[in-house]
Parts: sequence; C-alpha cells; structure tokens
Amino acid sequence: MKRSLAFGILAMFIGLQATSVLAKPSSPTTWDYLEPDRDQVIASLNVVELLKRHHYNKPPLNDARSAKIFDSYLAMLDPSRSYFTAADIDEFGKWRNEFDDFLKNGNLQPGFTIYKRHLERFKSRLEYALALLDKGVDSFDFSVDEELLIDREKAAWPKDEAELDDLWRKRVKDEILRLKIAGKEPKAIEELLTKRYRNQLARLDQTRGEDVFQTYINAFAQSYDPHTQYLSPDNAENFDINMSLSLEGIGAVLQSDNEHVKVVRLVPAGPAEKSKQIAPADKIVAVGQQDDEMVDVIGWRLDEVVKLIRGPKGSVVRLEVIPASNAPNDQTSKVVSITREAVKLEEQAAKKSILNLEHDGQAYKLGVIEIPAFYLDFKALRAGDRDYKSTTRDVKQLLTELQKEKVDGVVIDLRNNGGGSLQEATELTGLFIDQGPTVLVRNSDGRIDVLADESAGAFYKGPLAVLVNRLSASASEIFAGAMQDYHRALILGGQTFGKGTVQTIQPLNHGELKLTLAKFYRVSGQSTQHQGVIPDITYPAEVDTKEIGESALSEALPWDSIRAAINPEMNPFMPFLAELKARHDTRTSEHPDFVFTRERLALTQELMQETSVSLNEDKRRKQHADIEKRQLALENALRVAKGESPLEALEKEDESMPHQEDKKLKPEDDAYLSESGHILLDYLGLNSAMAKH
Repeated sequence: MKRSLAFGILAMFIGLQATSVLAKPSSPTTWDYLEPDRDQVIASLNVVELLKRHHYNKPPLNDARSAKIFDSYLAMLDPSRSYFTAADIDEFGKWRNEFDDFLKNGNLQPGFTIYKRHLERFKSRLEYALALLDKGVDSFDFSVDEELLIDREKAAWPKDEAELDDLWRKRVKDEILRLKIAGKEPKAIEELLTKRYRNQLARLDQTRGEDVFQTYINAFAQSYDPHTQYLSPDNAENFDINMSLSLEGIGAVLQSDNEHVKVVRLVPAGPAEKSKQIAPADKIVAVGQQDDEMVDVIGWRLDEVVKLIRGPKGSVVRLEVIPASNAPNDQTSKVVSITREAVKLEEQAAKKSILNLEHDGQAYKLGVIEIPAFYLDFKALRAGDRDYKSTTRDVKQLLTELQKEKVDGVVIDLRNNGGGSLQEATELTGLFIDQGPTVLVRNSDGRIDVLADESAGAFYKGPLAVLVNRLSASASEIFAGAMQDYHRALILGGQTFGKGTVQTIQPLNHGELKLTLAKFYRVSGQSTQHQGVIPDITYPAEVDTKEIGESALSEALPWDSIRAAINPEMNPFMPFLAELKARHDTRTSEHPDFVFTRERLALTQELMQETSVSLNEDKRRKQHADIEKRQLALENALRVAKGESPLEALEKEDESMPHQEDKKLKPEDDAYLSESGHILLDYLGLNSAMAKH
C-alpha cells in the first residue's frame, strides 16, 4: 500500500465541509472554539476509504455500523453513564443511523457537537462535586443505609439534573469512604479529591480540536476491531501500535479502563517486570517524576498518562498503583519507583535450567528453556554479523547443551511471552518438526499465504512440553499452536491471549491509521484469534480471563477456521490424555500453590459480581474486614502448607523502604513448571508401558 493512497485518492473531497444538520447548543459555551479543521476532514475521508478497501473484514459502512459508532462514542465519553442525561441521549438519538452518511461526506460536526456537550456536562459535575467538598468531608452522613450502583454500563441514563446530582453525591461519598477505609484522614481526603477535581476542570479548558477528532474517529475505527485505531500526529510519535512503553519507558502495555489506566502486560526483562512491584490488571492512579509531587491521573486519557510515564533513559518515574490483588472496593495503593530504560536484547534472550524431579520413585532430569520473547537482532543481521542474536539460534544452542547433559525431556516455557518476530516463531517451529507449514496468514482480499519450514529433519526429536498462560500472545500462540497441531508437544497451562490479527501503520495527511489487514491461522486451519490456544491440560488461571485477553476487548474479531494446511495424523497423546489429566488432578487437588491460585481467583470473581456498594460506613468496614479475613486465610493456608509461619495480618509494603529483590527460585520451586515436568514424565511412562504390550 503506497503512501499516496492515504491522502491522494480522496483529493476530490479537499475543501468539502458538509453543512451540519445538527441542532446547535442553546447557548454559547467556553468550547465554541472547538471546530473540525480542513486537515481533519481530509483525514476522516481517508480513514473511511482505507477501512472500506483494506480492513480485514471490509464490513459495510451503513446504518447498522452507524448505530455501533454512536454507541461506541457514547461509551468512550461516558462509560459509567454519569454525565449525559436521558434528554441529551434522546436529542443525539435522532442521528443514530446517520453517522455513516456524515463520515462519507466529511461532516465531523456531529462528533464535535456531542463532545462539546460532554465537556459541558463534565464541567457541571466537577463543579457540583467541588461544592459538596467545600462543605467538608464531615458533612456527609455515613450512617445512612444507601447504596451506589457501580456497574453502570447498562444503567438507565439519569433522567434529569436532580438525578445526576444524587448520583454524584453518592459518587463523592463513595470516593471519601474508600479513602477513609484506606486509612486517610478527613483533611487529607478533602485535599486529595479537591485537587483531583480542580485538575480535571483545568484540563477540560485545555481540550484541543485534535482531542475531539481522535476520540470521534476512534469510535468509528474501533467499531471494526479493537486494534484498528487512529493516532493523532502527537500520539503517532509517542507510543507504538500496542501502547507499549518498551523504549525508554517502564516496559508495560497499558489500556483504558473507564476512568483508570490499567496494566495489560509487562514487557519481558523490562524495568516494570524486573521491579516485581507491578502486575497485569493493576490500576495506575498517579504518576510522579523522580522526587516531584505525584500527579493524580484518574480520569485522564490513556495517551496523556503514557506521556507522563515515558521519559529519558536513566530517569526515575514513580507510580501509585492499586494492585489487582485488592478487593474491588479496596483503594489501598502503593507507590513504586522505576528507573526508565530501554529493554536490552540480551536480557530477553532464551535461557536454560535443569529441573530435577522425583517421579514414581525415580530421579529424572528435564531441561527447561524459558523464552521471554521472540527476538531477532535485525541490525546485526543486516550488518552481516555472523553471531547475530535470534530466538532460534539461541534455543538451538541451548538444546545442544541440554542434550549433552542427557536430559529426559524438555519443557519450553512461554509464560508471559507477548510475541515478537513472526519469522522467529516459524524458524523455532522448524527445530521440532521434520518440515512443512508453520502458520497461515489470510489477507483482506482472501489470499492465504503459507509460511513454512523448508529444512528437512527436526533438530530435537525428544519428549517435549510447552507451558503457556493467558499472557502468552501472538508469536507464542503461533508456535504453541503448531506444536499442538503437529502433535509434537503437550501444551500445558492456561488459555492463551487470543491475539491472532496483523496490523499495519498507514500514514495519513494528518496522523496515522493502524489498520487490521490480516489474520493468523494455525496449520490445522483454526484461528488463534479470540480463542487463543487451549492447552491439552489446563492449570488454574492467575489472572481473570474476563479482564485480560483478546476476548476482554470490545469488538474483538471472532474465532473461525479455514482449510487445514496439513493432513491430520494420529495424535500420540490422545490415548493418554484422560489418564494424564486424572493424575494431574490427583497431584494438584491439595497442592498448596494450585489450591491458592484456584481459590484466590474464585474469590476475585465472586467479588467482581457485585454491582453495587453500601455507603454505610459500618457495613462497608465490616465487608472490607470480611474480605481481608478471607484473603488472609488463603495466604496463611499457603504459608502453613509450605512450612512457613502464618501472618497476623496481610502485609502492606512499606513505601519508605527500598524494594527487596525476590530470592531466585529454583526450577523445582515453580509449581507450574514442576507439574509440567511430572505430566511429561507421566506420558513417557504410559507410552513406554503401552509399547511393551
């Protein structure tokens, strides 16, 4: 696709600004200066054409799409239905089926009109909240029995100003109560919330036309799929297509989660991952530079938070986060300090270890190869360096070393591997199969490209297991899927992420469009999209798959299948899978790590089902204490089972003390890794016994 396509093909629309058919606000506002400009009109027309011609699905831009855009835009602006009134929605509703026509004609006024109304409502709500706080925290009566609906995604829109006032009175009351239970004093609470709301008011006055345009066009683009999005000229420079902060940042992938910014995954060997202080699904509530004052970022846009977190290599950023392990209503936060740095290739390199296991009365030695990412040093390769680093070259060397140590089998550990080089996923597959297709790529025109291993013979033919989890994505899923489809390895662990689409960046006259134009398929013909790779034997999930993963994203493309690239052969694992699972269940039914993970996730999911919270302080504190008691019981059951002393209370990290690095665990101390070894040895034993008969 050539650059000229993006802003040449629609030259006929230059200068076109369709006359608005929308009602004007009844009175002038401070945001009357927000109007679409000529560059934005041209960019929007180009986005329409690019999606029409090159998006993987090529869905029509019609009334049905218009309704999706409308709903998506409202969800972006007011996800908790706490700003617009029912009257606003009724007024905008007459345009519900017209956004397709507006976009085709380059009419951006609808998006700007709705956005400006949102700004009016937002300002009014913040002023109301500040007026409540001016009366003092003690003016709120926390002995009254009332509740706040916190899951408002499908709630009715407030019918009028009075209903909005009551909702926001409860929202402010809830904010105060959360902070009181977290241990903050009334004066500190009043200062924190007053500052937060005033900062948000000040930021409203800094709204630019580009902010409006980006939000509106993304409501359109992301109605196609969550990875298709418009990047403004500033944002195109500030973060890559995955919102990854891997370059001179903290090494974390972030996404918006209503008024918070949430950690999706950590870049292997990145500063955040190495700190051991941040985890997926943690929420970032404030950001500070070195010793500067922390900046509250609740309610900020994702790109604004990204800009704050990024900075010069070697500088320190401080993040205040609410851990994902907290109960849903527990606002207890911690502050972590991270030194920004670029992720070094050598720190992401594959590494090996030996897993020594006692199994059925015998000692075994298994090789473990941990692959944090699929990497390839393109720069060294282009320079003709014979010793350039790549995943496949490194794994080949590690396999050679392990075979010299006479291991009984190998476990490939792909947990938390977010992907990387597609070429490396293909070449790594080639080390374990004779030869043949490794992955299929279906393009938007229906053409299917087959990537294959052309080298005859497998480098390693011994027993093999692949360990994955929810954060194994993209190239990891391609490799794990190929190993499963060729029946070359047992796939163990958790359902993978489900990222099975391919994006490209297309320059526009103004900004860029990240566009989904292809889809990955396994050699069995199954997509890796949405569903990911389902292990042969599944372990308890350490993160909630409803919160993290492709299926958690709105408008994610569905799973499907195409014609297989290989003829199915007999699965050597199939006769033994039931027995392998039975033995696994027996081993792990009372294993402390497996029990803890299962029960902790069950508690989290139970608490996430709550749709409302009490605003009665006594009830709320009792509920909080009950949850902490249950969490403490889980923690102590694990500690006692491991021979450690139980805790009297849940440990809270002391922010004044430097973070202590975790002791380096032996492979045998990793419950999931050890269990993978036992399953592989179970299979070898069963297979050997069958062969003798």
